[in-house]
Parts: sequence; C-alpha cells; structure tokens
Amino acid sequence: MTASLALTVLLIPVAAVLAIQNLVYVAQLVATVRQRMTEPLGVGTLRDLWALQSRQSPPVSIVAPAFNEELSIVDSVRALLSLNYPDFEVIIVNDGSRDRTLEVLIQTFDMVPRRRPVQALLAHQPITRVYRSVSHPALVVVDKVNGRKADAANAGIAVAVNPLVCIIDADSLIDEDALLRASQPFLSDGGAVVAVGGTVRLTNGCGIVAGQLQTVNMPRGWIPRFQVLEYLRAFMVARVSASRWGMLMLISGAFGLFRRDALLAAGGFDHDSRGEDLELCVRLHRIGRERGQRPKVVFVPDAVCWTEAPFNRAGLRNQRTRWSQGGLEVLAKHRSMLFNPRYGRIGLVGLPLVLLETALVPAAELLGYLLAPLLYLTGTDEGALLVGMLFLHLLFGTSVSLAAVALEELQMRQHERIGHVAVLIACCFLENFGYRQLNAWYRLKGVRAWWKGETGWLAVERQGFAAARS
Repeated sequence: MTASLALTVLLIPVAAVLAIQNLVYVAQLVATVRQRMTEPLGVGTLRDLWALQSRQSPPVSIVAPAFNEELSIVDSVRALLSLNYPDFEVIIVNDGSRDRTLEVLIQTFDMVPRRRPVQALLAHQPITRVYRSVSHPALVVVDKVNGRKADAANAGIAVAVNPLVCIIDADSLIDEDALLRASQPFLSDGGAVVAVGGTVRLTNGCGIVAGQLQTVNMPRGWIPRFQVLEYLRAFMVARVSASRWGMLMLISGAFGLFRRDALLAAGGFDHDSRGEDLELCVRLHRIGRERGQRPKVVFVPDAVCWTEAPFNRAGLRNQRTRWSQGGLEVLAKHRSMLFNPRYGRIGLVGLPLVLLETALVPAAELLGYLLAPLLYLTGTDEGALLVGMLFLHLLFGTSVSLAAVALEELQMRQHERIGHVAVLIACCFLENFGYRQLNAWYRLKGVRAWWKGETGWLAVERQGFAAARS
C-alpha cells in the first residue's frame, strides 16, 4: 500500500465522524429553536413563582459536599440559606478537608454537635460527627472521613429527610429562585421525573458580595472566557435539545435536583467513577427501563447555578482529562446498553453520542489536522476535500456558538454590557485557533488514562469568590 493510499484510507473514518458530528449540530440547533419558540425562558417573576408553588412545593434537602473549601464555604452557605423556597434544609458534608473548612463553619455559623440518625443505608466512609447551627436551624454539617465527592454526596443523602434532594458543589451559588424553578417538573409528573438539572454559569469575572451575585462580568483571562462560551453552548443548545428528545443523561454535579426515593433505589452515587453525575443519570434510566418504566430526566434552563471554572491551562487539562476518562468509564460499565433497543433512545442514540463526543470527535479532529497537509502535499483531491470538511466542521461549531449567544442574550440577558457580548462573539471565532485543538488533546489524554486504567484524581485549583474577577 502506497503512502498516498494509506492516507486516503485514514481519511474515510475521519470524514465520517466529522459528518456525523455536523449532523448532530444541526439537529440540536433545530430542536433548541423549536423548544424556545414554544417555551421561552424567564417566564414568571419570583413573586409569581412563590404564589403559584409555595404551598405545593415538596421539602428539599440541599446536600453540598465540601473538600478544602475554606476560601468560599462561608459565602456558599450564606447563599444557600438565603434561597427563596418554602421548606428546605442545608446539609454541608465536610469530606475530610485538610484545611480549615470545618473550623470556619463551626465558628461562623455557631455549629454544635447534635445526634442525627442515618435515614438510609448507602455506601460511604464513616461519619465522625454531625453538627447543627444554633443561629440557623436549617443548617446541618456532616463531618466524615475523606472519600471523594460521590462518597460525600451519599453520606448527605443518607442523613437527608426530605423527598427531594438537591446536590450542589460547595463552591457554587444558585439563583434565589433556582429551587422553585427546578422543582416545577416534579409537581405534575405523576412520579415519572426522577431528576432535574439547571443551567450552570461561571463566576469567573463576576462580582460576589457575602455569597450574593451582584454583577455579571466577563473574566479577564481567555481560558475562562472560552469556557463561558462553552457552557452557554452546552446548556443553551445541547441540554435543551437532549431534554426535548427525552434522552438527557447528564445532570451537572454543580446543581441537580433528584427524587430521594429514586436515588436510594439506585444505590446513590458510584464511588469509583470520575463521571459520577453522568453515571448516576445513566443508571437511573437503566433501572427504570429494566422495570418497565420510562423515567424522565428534565432540563430547566432558567434554574441557574454559578460555579468557578479553571482559570489556567493546568486546571483545564485536569478537568477535561477527568471528564473524558469518566465518560469512557461510564460507557464501559453500561456497555450492554449501547445500541440496545431495550433502553430506547438512551441506548440507541444517547450513549453512542457520548462515545462520539468523548473519544471519536477529538481523535478525528486532531487526525484531520495532521492528514490535511500530508494529503495536500501528495497532490490528491482528497487533501482539498479534507480541508473543506474541516472548515465546514469548524463553521458548524461556530454557528452553534453564535446561536447559543443569541439565545442567551435574547431570553436570559445575563450580560448587560455590549462589550461583554462582543467578547463572547469574538470567542465564537477565536476558539477555533488553538483552544479547540487544546481541548481535543486533553480529551484524548483522558482516553489514554482510561485505557491504561489510571486511578489518580486530577484536582483543579480554585481561587474562591474573593478572586472571582480573575
């Protein structure tokens, strides 16, 4: 086989993967536009929601795993305690922090030891002590041996008493009406809805005072700026379309609302998965289908959570490598669902798309960048064809990004300054020159980590809300 023929053979799978991804882009965008035309965002003020739901909203236990969060834990807790919801408790799970997270909580919120019976048996590391706040009776702190986030979430679920459980990162903030909006699908679902997710936005660059978001700004660094755009694209387009199609399989670990009985039936979060949020939702779908049910996982775009994104390349690398490795771990664990009609759209479409976006697309993109100049130098038509396909692939991605920005500004209007919108529009084009390729490389590192069976946890450095403007 000549070198030219070998390169041409490699072109076939690259072209096929890129073409499929472009078709997915088009389908997602069409579904999102249709959804937004029938159900516009931002409907109903907080007063309207309270009048409509306050008497029928189920009580919620908010579980926030915390590990080494002393920089932002006070602001986070204050924000949670100030939520507008008729009946809720806040359970902070200190997952064996090595810093002063527990001491800061005890001192700031007048925490004293209290007996708290475990309501359910879930796998987690031992609980050493439970505290309740004297000044804020709705605040509970569970101190336990370190076991990572999934383990800490299980401990919080085990001591929770309410029918709905909200899982939130301890370094995140949620809008004051987010719980009310997220709880809406549970009110008239007949028990079919098992989980609800909301939109995640970034605190990088924003003004935060005493745990309250005061101003929405753009971060100074380009790495977090590109992530602002990524999150818009993921939540305003991909999640909306997946929810519309009935195959949403990911509730962000930063903010999700679950039926507690569904969590207990599923056995809680998987300790061994780096993609514990994805794995849990796939398992909820799987268990429901195997019981002859059709569980619903729903996305509510105007239930908004704010979290900090990686601010440098090292943090981005660790996060994206872990996400990719976690996605493949989930696929391997639930491989019997792939292309299996027993699991409906989840098995036939949803999980194959996870494989496509986690491993196949980044590999095809990077291989395409290598093949294009080589084929061009051989003087074959395939080189020009591949260059055209890569350009078309980037054009489709840019179009989705621009649509996400337009949808967000037309309906949510989070960015009040025209300059911030201009930066986002610039990011739609600039991310194609380095950032997108870097992301693909990090995802392939995750594929390699999964293949080698690496077990280490790649941590992401945080700056805390005090440095939110970086």
